[in-house]
Amino acid sequence: MSRVRNNPLHFLDTERQDPEVLSVPIRVKGWDEIYGGFDRHGAADQSARCINCGNPYCEWQCPVHNYIPDWLRLVKQGRLFEAAELCHQTNSLPEICGRICPQDRLCEGACTLNDGLGAVTIGSVEKYITDEAVRQGWRPDLSEVEPTGKRVAIVGAGPAGLACADVLARQGIEADVYDKYPRIGGLLTYGIPPFKLEKDVIETRRRLLEGMGIRFHLGVEVGRDIEFQTLIDEHDAVFLGLGTYRAVDGRIPGQDLPGVLQSLPYLIGNVGQVLNEPLAGFDYQHLEGKRVVVLGGGDTAMDCNRTAIRQGAASVTCAYRRDEANMPGSQREVKNAREEGVEFLFNRQPVEILGDGRVEGVRVVETRLGEPDENGRRRPEPIEGSEQILPADAVIIAFGFRPNPPDWLMAAGVDTHDDGRLIVASNGHAPFQTTNPKVFAGGDMVRGADLVVTAVWEGREAAKSLSSILMS
Repeated sequence: MSRVRNNPLHFLDTERQDPEVLSVPIRVKGWDEIYGGFDRHGAADQSARCINCGNPYCEWQCPVHNYIPDWLRLVKQGRLFEAAELCHQTNSLPEICGRICPQDRLCEGACTLNDGLGAVTIGSVEKYITDEAVRQGWRPDLSEVEPTGKRVAIVGAGPAGLACADVLARQGIEADVYDKYPRIGGLLTYGIPPFKLEKDVIETRRRLLEGMGIRFHLGVEVGRDIEFQTLIDEHDAVFLGLGTYRAVDGRIPGQDLPGVLQSLPYLIGNVGQVLNEPLAGFDYQHLEGKRVVVLGGGDTAMDCNRTAIRQGAASVTCAYRRDEANMPGSQREVKNAREEGVEFLFNRQPVEILGDGRVEGVRVVETRLGEPDENGRRRPEPIEGSEQILPADAVIIAFGFRPNPPDWLMAAGVDTHDDGRLIVASNGHAPFQTTNPKVFAGGDMVRGADLVVTAVWEGREAAKSLSSILMS
């Protein structure tokens, strides 16, 4: 057991220290996670830097409102299993969020020490807690949970679906999770590259969830292998966590040329190659020796940048229509991409993809930021006479995703907004309840593409909402 002496000025004596990171020449040659982990002394030492400020901004900035100062204190005191229990009171996937959340924009960005002293390494400690607790034998304790006899079907084994199943199991409600892919995780498994999230981490979470009594029906596509109405008829309620898979159409002339790739199929095809488990409909696209241009500035664009580097691309250029300060992705991921050799061109808006039979380049125009749009973000405005051509053998479009609700939802009386997002909590319905009273939904297909941790929160809240109705 590792404990750190109680010293209220520890944050002055000890600087912020992140876990070791693989050097660039090593990490770009493989697919392993680039960040190491704390040992118990390092986790305790860094946790002790928390000053327990009266108003925990880190906790409020966290979408699931983790009890961050409390589990940091438990780690400092060497009470690892208690820290693991506390983590799981608010977050169903802490070891995953600790790896892929943009902490610089969330908890660590809000840390009181972030103003010059170095934020507490919250994400790395969060990762350590579950990784090490499970290694030492910790498992979720459901020994006092009483079965209710209620059953819920969950469609989609992504973050929202897994979080929903976790909360239901803790309330004595049986959860059957259906997913068309052969592994759980959704885009956690197939969309996020292994250098950010190794897939053994998700398989470990699967074993934990199965140990809680959750049943997974994988390789089963609703609407093809089983009818949605059958799930409704055979369960007390259904939760939908289907995510967002329809790419935003930038309507760029030339986007249909051979050599122009959409980000998600490209990433899924690559993960299938790394796992040696190719998925039908997602061909592996090898970009070795190619000049690659990635269009977009979010985390998916960064994933494409860094994947192309590892595939041996001759060059990778990322063009984004706003400046670096306005990029929606994690600053840490931008830093990693830049270190690995990605060239960034900010304030560049694509105008046309060029090529004669195959992509040869991208015509872009420089921009400046004008007046704010309806979301408060300043609009990029083209600068006349500033066009240039970026040579390219491959172009990856990463403009984001929209919901694509299947036809069987409409037949079941589940209504959507014009953009495909599911309508919930309308006309007297409960939180996360759709226009079909037996069907609930959460995550990206309700709010639009967002963070993994936000989907976790919605899955958990939807479980609470539907269980309150089932048990009333």
